Amino acid sequence: MKRRDKFMSVPRQSGRERASTERIQDFNEYKEAFSESEASEQASRCMDCGTPFCHVGETYGHVKIGCPVYNLIPEWNLLVEEGDFKGALERLHQTNNFPEFTGRVCPAPCEGSCTLSINEPAVAIKQIERTIIDIGFEKGWVVPRIPLNRTAHHVAVVGSGPAGLAAADQLNQAGHQVTVFEREDRIGGLLTYGIPAMKLSKDIVARRVDLLKAEGILFKTGVTIGLDVTLDELEQAFDAVILCVGATEPRTLPNLPTSGVGYAMDYLTSVTRHLLSNQSLLEQHDTRGKDVLVIGGGDTGADCVATALRQGCRSVVQFGKHEMPGQIRANDNMWPDTPNLFTLDYGYAEAFDQFGRDPREYLIAITRYTTSDSGCLTGVWTIHNEKVKQADGTVEFQAIEGTEKYYPVDLMLIAIGFSGVEQTVLNQLIVESERGKIKTKGYATNRKGVFAAGDARRGQSLIVWAIREGREVAEAVEQHLSLMTRTG
Repeated sequence: MKRRDKFMSVPRQSGRERASTERIQDFNEYKEAFSESEASEQASRCMDCGTPFCHVGETYGHVKIGCPVYNLIPEWNLLVEEGDFKGALERLHQTNNFPEFTGRVCPAPCEGSCTLSINEPAVAIKQIERTIIDIGFEKGWVVPRIPLNRTAHHVAVVGSGPAGLAAADQLNQAGHQVTVFEREDRIGGLLTYGIPAMKLSKDIVARRVDLLKAEGILFKTGVTIGLDVTLDELEQAFDAVILCVGATEPRTLPNLPTSGVGYAMDYLTSVTRHLLSNQSLLEQHDTRGKDVLVIGGGDTGADCVATALRQGCRSVVQFGKHEMPGQIRANDNMWPDTPNLFTLDYGYAEAFDQFGRDPREYLIAITRYTTSDSGCLTGVWTIHNEKVKQADGTVEFQAIEGTEKYYPVDLMLIAIGFSGVEQTVLNQLIVESERGKIKTKGYATNRKGVFAAGDARRGQSLIVWAIREGREVAEAVEQHLSLMTRTG
């Protein structure tokens, strides 16, 4: 019997990172996996809880608990502690189709719900997960799983992000013939073009895609549904169609200048496309020597900060409307909910080392823009706010006099999230929608045999939720195909 008290003597380690002064010179991954011994030591901190909240994977109201794909975390932690990485990999693949993605870019809600995190640093679950799959590939344990038997059913998946790939993987393993359609020139969706290469190397994405191809999935790139082929035509050619088209309609701001303003996802996609294909970079997406302002305090905004640094920007600042998170949980954000705590993410640490300060400004609002004679953005005037809670519980933001400040800006990137599926995509698909998302009952749309999953169905969310949606929509399609078989 393994001792389960090492959490008291083994400190948490999160893995080595390349020095910021080195890594901002390229777009290579900034973080390394654990060695086998490091992973085993960190896995030994797992308490093997009677009720492991880390893999509960549910949402209750606003409270989000654990891993949405129900990773068997205590089980593979024990196997890693014992040095059985192959056994750990088998456990990991039971619930997660793509641990090499989540182990790099998932924000790890499992760690926020780790019982140890009540009063100690959580088990380094995400880094252990990444190490398991990386070792699996290195040792040749991850090989094509080619189905022994094929059914007569053909399924189309529209969109090759994590939801689409997970659905395709599940249905292919069930023996169905699966074809994935992607409008971009490469498979992966936001895995390829939305997440910067320093967080997720595009070789890692291509490696998994090659594996899925070897297992029998057919991929077609450069195909836009509604333009190159209609949904009606897909319905005629396939027994089921799954729409995993994402939710990338950007939220915007009023009264923006006519130029010098862009959207975060357009910027990140353009930079990645330039790196992969050496295509010419739009002048507005080249931040070398420019003063860059990022609006929005989330992960996408942090990725914009890190990308601008690698391009050689003159300065970068990030504005957020909310207050700075604390070092400990607030009373309305108690365990096992996902914690909202102050962290110095990779891009912020790089900016700190480069410019001597955290680029983030909290509780700040733009009062007016300054522009050139041609209407191009040249700067912004701002004011800081204070958050005031009213007697009825509502919150107001009130300006603080005397906090006005001017920031020179050559490029402002808007990273305040997404409102739903791109409107042009919804118009092309001709499916029932609601509040910018594809409306479903379960996973079925209003068109028989047509399903939807991922961000297109639930709205902007995490990669791990997309994988769960892909797995669950595959189950719904399986039931649909089974009914077709029985009824002839």
